[in-house]
Amino acid sequence: MARHVTKKSQYIQDLTTGTRVDDRFILAAASLAQSRNGPYWSLTFQDATGKIDGKIWSPKSQEYPALEPGQMTRVLGFVESYRDRNQLKVDHLELLDIGPDEVDFADFLPTSATPPARLMEMLEDLITEHMRHKPWRSFCRNVLGSGEVRERFMTAPGAKTVHHAYVGGLLEHTLGVARACMALCDVYPGLDRQTLLAGAIFHDLGKAWELTGGLANDYTDEGRLLGHIQIGQDKLEPFLKRSKHLDEPLKLHLKHLITSHHGEHEFGSPVRPKTPEAFVLHFADNMDAKLNIIDQAYEDMESTGQQWSPYLRFLERNVYRTPTTPDSAKKKHDIPENQCLLPLKA
Repeated sequence: MARHVTKKSQYIQDLTTGTRVDDRFILAAASLAQSRNGPYWSLTFQDATGKIDGKIWSPKSQEYPALEPGQMTRVLGFVESYRDRNQLKVDHLELLDIGPDEVDFADFLPTSATPPARLMEMLEDLITEHMRHKPWRSFCRNVLGSGEVRERFMTAPGAKTVHHAYVGGLLEHTLGVARACMALCDVYPGLDRQTLLAGAIFHDLGKAWELTGGLANDYTDEGRLLGHIQIGQDKLEPFLKRSKHLDEPLKLHLKHLITSHHGEHEFGSPVRPKTPEAFVLHFADNMDAKLNIIDQAYEDMESTGQQWSPYLRFLERNVYRTPTTPDSAKKKHDIPENQCLLPLKA
């Protein structure tokens, strides 16, 4: 049977005050509150272009005894201005039961600026460029060529909310970490470049099973009970067992890189880094995640013209959007692909 996908016609980034709305959005947040006139729903709607707050006022609110984030909705209402921000006044909300073949996730979920297929291609190019030891090269290609691994890796987010939390985010983060590690190998030539690259490629592999992805992007039972570090080790183990020509000390080192990449026990690391490569992977992973958080904050600040961000809980500070030195900030399309993937916004 042919797939029938209904396309959206209204996107959040295009909504202006006074616009009549009749379209589908993901319900990203929902909480029931109380005002002088009775209970009301405070909502947040999402599509691929952003989020917008919404309200269902009493008595209409009482028609909806339960609303859960992650649901697909049809919203009828209009856009009004509240404290200089757009807000949806909802006249009617319909909860939709839509199968995966009836929705184009690209309409509703933020996606990496670089298509996931291209990200995977660039990751495989790193293997071709840096993997000189045939057993390492074969191992990495076998894992990435596995149908289930490849399918999940191509669409998985990098996290639930904190960093790279969008379709293709896991691949984007993985590529950023791998590139940073390879650059540091040029500075510190004593590092085991190939084992480090394997660790960088697979350090967060378990996230493809830890999170559901899709509209809800919540933790799976496996993710809650085991966590992505253990899941990643479990997924790699069959490939390691079949890699007869890969020396056992190299396999053990790879397992250590994955197990220790969070750095410290208080950050969820089962063990702390105990090799130079493990330290490099931990710091590259931490750096890429934090720069992505700042990058997203800069995007929000650019749209409002602010120089200081709101307080960023995961960085435990506000960040400043500083002017750049003249002629030093290149446009994204001017930066060679092999040097930088997603530069911070100037």
